Amino acid sequence: MDDFLLTPEQIAWRDTVRDFVDKSITREYVRECDQERRYPYEAYRKVADQGWFGLLVPEEDGGTGFDLFAVVLLLQELGRYSVDFGAAFAVPAFTVGNIVHHGTAEQRRRYLPDFVAGDVRFSISITEPEAGSDVAAVSTRAVRDGDGFLINGVKMYSSAAHADNNVMCVLARTDPDAGRRDGLSLLLVPADTPGISMTRLPTVARRATGTNQVFFDDVRVPHEALVGEAGGGWRLITEHLEFERLTMAAIYAGNAQQAVADTVAYATTREQFGRPISKFQVIKHTLAQMQTDADIASQLVYRAARSLDLGRTSLREVSMANLMAAELLYKVAGEGMQILGGAAQLPEADLERYWREGKQAMVGGGTSQIQRSIIARTMGL
Repeated sequence: MDDFLLTPEQIAWRDTVRDFVDKSITREYVRECDQERRYPYEAYRKVADQGWFGLLVPEEDGGTGFDLFAVVLLLQELGRYSVDFGAAFAVPAFTVGNIVHHGTAEQRRRYLPDFVAGDVRFSISITEPEAGSDVAAVSTRAVRDGDGFLINGVKMYSSAAHADNNVMCVLARTDPDAGRRDGLSLLLVPADTPGISMTRLPTVARRATGTNQVFFDDVRVPHEALVGEAGGGWRLITEHLEFERLTMAAIYAGNAQQAVADTVAYATTREQFGRPISKFQVIKHTLAQMQTDADIASQLVYRAARSLDLGRTSLREVSMANLMAAELLYKVAGEGMQILGGAAQLPEADLERYWREGKQAMVGGGTSQIQRSIIARTMGL
């Protein structure tokens, strides 16, 4: 495995989270949430009770302020049995980062302690029907109205926006006369604000955390809902996407390793022609390549996290980690399904869930094509 890349303290932390997931949450619970399209409220509360949301929040705001590497290890383990399950904890983190680094003192006081306690959740609303990879094409409007803003528009794929006690971080155009990137702002909007309605989408993945189409019809929020400066939304979202891509890459890498472990467990006990199928060379070589791929994903994630913790510009490293972790998850899950054969078609095998979520991983937070374009740009191409 890749323990040689981790310190003894990091290994102990990772193993603590892994033991918690296996004993206090269980893969059966994760599977049930996926099958029933049910948000994992019980598990969310258990993680909050451990105090682990504090890793994202400075001590002065009620958190513990660990480094990003510790967050990566946490999410790698929380997402081991499901990308979607890990996303339930990663999605709120994106908005927390914006509040920590760009929020007002009142926003920090109002939201961060309740987030650490597990009493408030966050979701992010960027994508629109006509603004996906082209984020600057956002057309949702937030017009100045007295001492606040009036929001109108439609957002797509707002993960977990329907969950209880949720606050959406909405990217909206506050200055239609400014440049495509200069007129965007971020606003904190509680999901129960009058004028908001949403439809949960029946997607092939994200069945537990869920994703939504959200409609804003004259939604009024105070000026204090603005995160950072008016017109500064593009810069904040750029920072957000870098963090999102790394944390999600950690989840993909954790799930890829579990896909390998599940396949090995099956191959060493399933017998055909008088011996375990793991003894056949074609299976053995496939398993070896699967493990190699899973290790590549983890090592790229660790490199990117370390680079960010050192304060370096890490756009290339983060995009590489996200690209490879997503594609390798899909690859190893598919190969695992092939080895399990008909058994892989059953939900209790879990491989079909890993495979579904691996496919979604190559789209969410920036498609594989977008990641390759970013990498190429850092190469001067």
